[in-house]
Amino acid sequence: MSARLDGRSEHLLRELAPQVLGAVMRRYSDFAASEDAVQEALVAAATQWPREGLPNDPRAWLIQVAARRMADHFRSEAARRHRETVVASATEQAVEPDSETGVGEDDTLILIFMCCHPALTSASAIALTLRAVGGLTTAEIANAFLVPEATLAQRISRAKQSIRASGVPFQMPTHEENASRLGAVLHVLYLIFNEGYTSSAGPDLIRSDLSQEAIRLARAVHAQLPHDAEVAGLLALMLLTDARRAARTGPDGELIPLTQQDRTLWDQTSVAEGVTLISAALSQGSIGPYQLQAAIAAIHDEAARPEDTDWQQILAFYGLLSRMSDNPMVSLNLAIATAMVHGPTAGLALLEALDKDSRLANHHRLSAVRAHLLEMSGNLDAAIENYHDAARLTANVPERNYLMTQAARLRDVRL
Repeated sequence: MSARLDGRSEHLLRELAPQVLGAVMRRYSDFAASEDAVQEALVAAATQWPREGLPNDPRAWLIQVAARRMADHFRSEAARRHRETVVASATEQAVEPDSETGVGEDDTLILIFMCCHPALTSASAIALTLRAVGGLTTAEIANAFLVPEATLAQRISRAKQSIRASGVPFQMPTHEENASRLGAVLHVLYLIFNEGYTSSAGPDLIRSDLSQEAIRLARAVHAQLPHDAEVAGLLALMLLTDARRAARTGPDGELIPLTQQDRTLWDQTSVAEGVTLISAALSQGSIGPYQLQAAIAAIHDEAARPEDTDWQQILAFYGLLSRMSDNPMVSLNLAIATAMVHGPTAGLALLEALDKDSRLANHHRLSAVRAHLLEMSGNLDAAIENYHDAARLTANVPERNYLMTQAARLRDVRL
């Protein structure tokens, strides 16, 4: 039986992949070929490291292997493109990945901004960065975008071609360029975090490697732009939300809803940092969507008990957020907040408009929210039906199990 990577090595490869891609991109400026070379290097590591042991400098090892793959690629084109000199030079550099060529963790941040440059549409930039930096599969990205997987695959392919054709250098954007790219960059990090916080598919509710990577990258962006309130708001939102991670699952990985979580398990260090960040950001006067979401997360985190939650304030914030954003998930949360303040009938009325929103067609969360509000209203039969619908639509096993458990619980109550 062939050896396999242990969990530590798998985590290391995921962490290093965007750094290595950034390093290779810096030297070769060919996104598609660089990504292929890095993928081959990752496969080589997965094959060789279990047999030969972890190299002293895993990142340097991956960069060197990827650079050799790129050298092979250019050699095959040498007769037509006369690239022998470039190949020799690049291959030589690959032996010393930490030389003056500047290979380092900052390459990951540069890679994000590269993926979000103006040659791409916002949707394509987000999809490409999730794939190249976040390591999400095409199916996971499609779920995040609420679009078909084939559409995402085409979008990513076109994005790579556009980057290659644009000729934009691999470097941090200028101050003037930041504004045009920052919105897409923040949305990318937001989606990566969300995929890590609640995985769209698979046996685990949480993919902490993704959420932690999103937090790391958000910190990097915040360090570059410390006075941007929305950057601070996004980082605060991530910290305040991730603070609950230890309480969100039980001993067997089962989902524990917010109202039933052991709040003593929440990470108070992350809560304090998040509250400090969002308080400072809101004081700047220009309020954006990430700041509002962070403020809502802070209200939840600062409530000692579920019944202490200030739902009036949360409803007010979601009202502001819904006027800023056409996001159907915001509308779902607005319906929940409305039900908590004005009763389930008022919340259910807000859901009716979402039934016609194509972005939520076949999405489990609409059925799950409706089931919860129907249960609050006492309509157990309809609630059971909607819990079953939601369970059928989700591909995440702990979510499915939780929804089925809720339906079974209501059947027992009805009997």
